[in-house]
Amino acid sequence: MKLLTLNFLTCAIKTCKTNPASFPLHPRDAELEIQESDLNLPFLKNILPRLMWEEIRILAKELGLPDLPGSAPVPEDLVDSSSNAALDTPEVSQGDEREQEASQTARDLHRVLIETCIQEGKLVCGSCGHEYSVKEGVANFLLPGHLV
Repeated sequence: MKLLTLNFLTCAIKTCKTNPASFPLHPRDAELEIQESDLNLPFLKNILPRLMWEEIRILAKELGLPDLPGSAPVPEDLVDSSSNAALDTPEVSQGDEREQEASQTARDLHRVLIETCIQEGKLVCGSCGHEYSVKEGVANFLLPGHLV
C-alpha cells in the first residue's frame, strides 16, 4: 500500500464519518518497503492540489521518513530551475513536460508518496481506535457486522 493511498482513506465505521480525527489513519507496527519506479512528473504536478499536506507530513514523521517541507510544494517546485525556461512558452506540450528535468523536491516527493509502501502492519483510526490490518501490502477494510 503506497503512502499516497493514505491521503484518501478514512475510517469506515459509521460513527467516525463526521469526526475529523478519523482522518488520516495512522500506521502502527508498519513494515515499509521501497518499490522503485520511474518518476512521473505530470502525475506529481496533478496530484499536488489533492494532497492533504499537513496529514502527509504527519504520516511521514510517524513512519520515520525524512521530514517533508512545512508548506506544500507548487508544480513549479517540481521542475529543475534550469528547465523552467521551457515552462514559459505557451506551446509546451504534454510530451515536452515529460522531458523536463525533475527537481530534488520532485524526486523526494516521488520517493515518499509513490515508492514507499506499507507491506505489513496496521492502520489505526484516531477517533475510535479501530485497527485495520495490512498484509502483503493490502489493507483489510471489511468490518464485523456490529460496526457497520
